[in-house]
Amino acid sequence: MIDRPTVLIHRLAGRDLSPADGLSALLTAYHLRTEAEKGLTVDRADALPARYRAEILSPQSAFADDVVVIARSEGAPVGCLVVTAPVDGRTEIKRLWVDPAMRGAGIASSLVGCALDHAAQIGAGPVALSVWSWRTGAIALYERLGFTTVDSWDARDGLVCMEHA
Repeated sequence: MIDRPTVLIHRLAGRDLSPADGLSALLTAYHLRTEAEKGLTVDRADALPARYRAEILSPQSAFADDVVVIARSEGAPVGCLVVTAPVDGRTEIKRLWVDPAMRGAGIASSLVGCALDHAAQIGAGPVALSVWSWRTGAIALYERLGFTTVDSWDARDGLVCMEHA
């Protein structure tokens, strides 16, 4: 059994992010892992697609209108998630990432819970997300948290679209 670390969840407006928040490192790990899972050979951040590099280099710009949730354990950033600003009443969860060494401790559930709380506080309607079909653990987590599969709004093969009412 994994000892549950003490984790603090910080919710920040995207425009209030600073390099000290550690989001760039978390996003780098997320994007490198995602590209590897797609079968692409990308071993450093500067080889990532431009849209991902932009998020890493300036998360405060990339997520200026969004809310970023960062999990910290003993002061170090160990997880993140982005909640987009509502569009037509719907928010979207993006970039859920937990340091692999910290998985299994409930951090992802806490991050998603914070996102759902935020959506409720601002009166948003459904909370949507898309997840790669091979991330079966993530899909199971989302289902446990009340998300259901919906018709895809994204044409990329392998994406599963889900919503939480």
